[in-house]
Amino acid sequence: MLDPALTGPVDQFVAELAPEVSRISGRIVERDVSLEAYNLVTAFIDVDGRHSDEELWALITTFAPRFETRLQNATPADVRRAGLLDGKAEWLEQPSILFDILLRRDRASGQALSRRYLDLALAVARTVCSLDREPSGAKLAAVDQFRARLEQAMDKADVGRAPAPRSTPAAGPEPAAAETPVEPARPLAEVMADLEGLIGLREVKAEVRRVADLIQVENLRRQRGLPVAEQSRHLVFTGNPGTGKTTVARLLAQIYRTLGVVDRGQLVETDRSGLVAGYVGQTAIQVKQVFEQAVGGVLLIDEAYALARGGDRDFGQEAIDTIVKLIEDLRDELVVVAAGYPDEMHQFIESNPGLRSRFPKTIQFPDYTTDELLDIFDTLCQKSSYASTAGTGSRPSPATRGSATAGWPATSSRPRSPARRGGSWTCRVPPTPSSSR
Repeated sequence: MLDPALTGPVDQFVAELAPEVSRISGRIVERDVSLEAYNLVTAFIDVDGRHSDEELWALITTFAPRFETRLQNATPADVRRAGLLDGKAEWLEQPSILFDILLRRDRASGQALSRRYLDLALAVARTVCSLDREPSGAKLAAVDQFRARLEQAMDKADVGRAPAPRSTPAAGPEPAAAETPVEPARPLAEVMADLEGLIGLREVKAEVRRVADLIQVENLRRQRGLPVAEQSRHLVFTGNPGTGKTTVARLLAQIYRTLGVVDRGQLVETDRSGLVAGYVGQTAIQVKQVFEQAVGGVLLIDEAYALARGGDRDFGQEAIDTIVKLIEDLRDELVVVAAGYPDEMHQFIESNPGLRSRFPKTIQFPDYTTDELLDIFDTLCQKSSYASTAGTGSRPSPATRGSATAGWPATSSRPRSPARRGGSWTCRVPPTPSSSR
């Protein structure tokens, strides 16, 4: 079956980038940019080795008119037999020559051509992922690795990665009208920039990006009237207190709203005390009230494992049973995130047979490193118009990293006062300019 889904993203990729690169070098013509798009598409098709008929028909439909090759009369079987896609995934292992050309132009002129290349390439990549009914995990991981590799090159070249302007339309179906006015959904690029701005949490960010990529791929299929495999959006966050779970849940709620998963995007936080009542028959009512508050957004159940503790006279199990029922009843109206310690959360999931299928994905939040904690400390100081004292932001050596009294060499990127007081961690208020008096 011929699928023109790739034609639009590839046409846009070529139409926007060909004039830019031709201005950089007259030796680069539109055919070269078309070949870049071809390499991009074939590489992502080859990532999981499926080479399905749907993928290959889309490849043929999109590129046969662009190149005078055997593709013009080929079938998927011909493409497989010729091995045209074998090993193509290796193309993704490093930034392309064309991207490097745009990157160097950005560094010299202050333009954002490499950022535009990445946005257009990701649109092509997600469309490739949408060709199969259920996108493979390998493809979604490859999309994230491709994005990270190019953004790393941009950072190394000191090229800015500013988020898209607020007027950028969000991908996804229109949210249903709410009964009360709510602010417009934030552009996805803006929310993702906030996520990337969080200190540490590298693997957590990657997991959230993959969740967002998957939803966008599913939205592309819906736009083309194709079936979409049902996916549970509910998540388990595991980790110690103070590792960023609530902050990420708040951003996730905004991502879900922008992509049309929920209507309002609010985050409602609760725990055992908000769900379990002290008398027979009241717990189910209390749980239902909390879920009603979260309709249209995300419900974060902190220390959810506490619901599975208690004896025969405890109502925690009743709360769990009610949660399972309401998750099913309201599955299209809210998303639930259950958070807590890793081992205890395993006990929580095992406390009811319905929880495992409803919470299929777990995101592990690691403890912050010493350097990350210092970065957080400095950020808090800067936001409050404080400056940390001379020895505060220095980093412990490997030999003294475990010592609370170790001497730490200062970093040059942060303001320091000239004195350190008795080895204590202190902040000073910057002096008020005399002109303001």
